[in-house]
Amino acid sequence: MRAGDLLRKLDQRLLPRLAATVTRLGHGPSRTPLLGWVAMLSCTTVLATAVLATGGPPVPDRTVGEVTRVGVVEGDSIPRYEATAAADLAALAGSLGDGTYALVSLTEYLTPARLAAVVGDVGVAVVFGRVPLPERQTEIVRIPTQRVPEDVTAGMIKLAERKEREAADYRARATALGGGGPEERELRGLYLSGAQVAAAEAAAFRAECACLYALVVRAEPAKLRGVAARSGVRVVDPAPEVRRLERTVFTPPLPEQRDVVRPPVDRTATPEPTASATVSATASATTAATEGPPAPEPTVADRSLTPPEVTDPSPSPSPPAPAPSASTWTPSTSADTVDEDDPESAP
Repeated sequence: MRAGDLLRKLDQRLLPRLAATVTRLGHGPSRTPLLGWVAMLSCTTVLATAVLATGGPPVPDRTVGEVTRVGVVEGDSIPRYEATAAADLAALAGSLGDGTYALVSLTEYLTPARLAAVVGDVGVAVVFGRVPLPERQTEIVRIPTQRVPEDVTAGMIKLAERKEREAADYRARATALGGGGPEERELRGLYLSGAQVAAAEAAAFRAECACLYALVVRAEPAKLRGVAARSGVRVVDPAPEVRRLERTVFTPPLPEQRDVVRPPVDRTATPEPTASATVSATASATTAATEGPPAPEPTVADRSLTPPEVTDPSPSPSPPAPAPSASTWTPSTSADTVDEDDPESAP
């Protein structure tokens, strides 16, 4: 019963009796002291009832500032993660009547329609996706979902619209960039490369691509174990410690990651050769032709392979520095949702 209803009933029952008592006492010689005591007793009773009805003073939220992490991080062993998650699922107590959250990772990228077959009757909260372009890092997106596939396809349309705006912005910046020096050429190449990736992502999302690889569900332990046995499910990682999704970071492994969590290979567009490099190469070729046969190629053991740069999979529309450096790959966070116009980047 709400506090207002309880106080109203108390007024209806107590006030008539108090009024009758006050009237009787008012005719006696000690009218003034008795009236004061009766009024004080009435106020105390009403205040005590109000405190009890509302459950006491408000309890502060003790979870403010806390972040729960579920999944893997760079450098983790994926077979070890899968074994640990399977053991946690097997040991999960069956007495959780209201269910528990769990991170479900898939063996391959699925379309929204195929994802619906995997989900079945289990409640879904979030779906994770990524356009798997060959040798390119692309943005990991988080789509809030309650109905599969309807909410997923609607989220993909929003993503496609945002990616189309990103591609147009990159092309406009590349066109507006003046100068023909090496730094300007490199920056223009990065803009055009970003536009190409964003346009490819937009087209894939509009076509309801096979881009979905993980989801967050909530169900009872028995149902979660049933999900783990379904075809296409890689691992179910139960997370009974999760209370609030907005304060939880989920980082599921990508389907192509099999041994160790590492950033995907990203081969960005190669900048156009500068004039000085062309002249140097021509001079070297002329010298080699006049001095005799070229020196033998170094053996494979002599070659030093430069690892590919790890770049932002979905760069910010703000112009990068003239000489961008490799950035550290960071798994997706809970902020990467389709509802934001300027989401953070993730691989």
